[in-house]
Amino acid sequence: MSHHRPADDRRPVAAPPAERLARGAGQHVLVVAGDPDIAELLATTLELAGYRISLTGTGAEAVARVVERRFDLVVFDTDVPDQGDFDRERRPELPYRPPVLLLTECESLGRLVPELGPGRRDYVTKPFRIAEVLARIQVLLRDARPGRPRGNPLHYGDLVLDDTVCRARRGTRALDLTPAEYRLLRHLLVNAHRVLSKEQIGRVRGDHRGDNAIEQLVSRLRRKVDRDAPALIHTRRGFGYWLGGTDAAA
Repeated sequence: MSHHRPADDRRPVAAPPAERLARGAGQHVLVVAGDPDIAELLATTLELAGYRISLTGTGAEAVARVVERRFDLVVFDTDVPDQGDFDRERRPELPYRPPVLLLTECESLGRLVPELGPGRRDYVTKPFRIAEVLARIQVLLRDARPGRPRGNPLHYGDLVLDDTVCRARRGTRALDLTPAEYRLLRHLLVNAHRVLSKEQIGRVRGDHRGDNAIEQLVSRLRRKVDRDAPALIHTRRGFGYWLGGTDAAA
């Protein structure tokens, strides 16, 4: 194994069977996690999924590693102990900007660490699902391939979002969305198959007008997205909303 284990023998956390997961092709991934259980879970699962892994437990060590060698991607748990201690004036200039997947509490979305940016970034909110982490890694690595056009549209089935012009379409039909509707649709899409509570949606949108306003927003968005097409936006009563095909488990 290519990653560095702690000196003490920690019991690994069980990982899902590799055959069910999105797989890599030997790309070198740096996992930055201060919690030993999270570090072990990520390292073990990513290795089973076909990635080469290096581990570090602090943000400062992560920056030093990126300076020393090239990684295809960094998975960064924002709960590392020195997350708030980066000195922007003293940190070394990075020779390149690897794509970064941030693992963060929903409450921390407003202070996502920029130190390994401003390259391509994405995030998964905690508590995370390994399948979602692997899916987001696959998207980041795909979009970082040399020669790939910048601003590649996000898509799910026949739903396409193009962030370069902030427009969406369903099949050949353009969706006339307000800025709030576009932001909500994008958040549902990048978290496809994951149920998002009204509180989570409100925090990400910076909207504190209450549950009724979010219900109305989701209702307007659903009418536009799912008109004359199989439903993609679903309600799980008592829990929240999710985006996906009807044959996918929420």
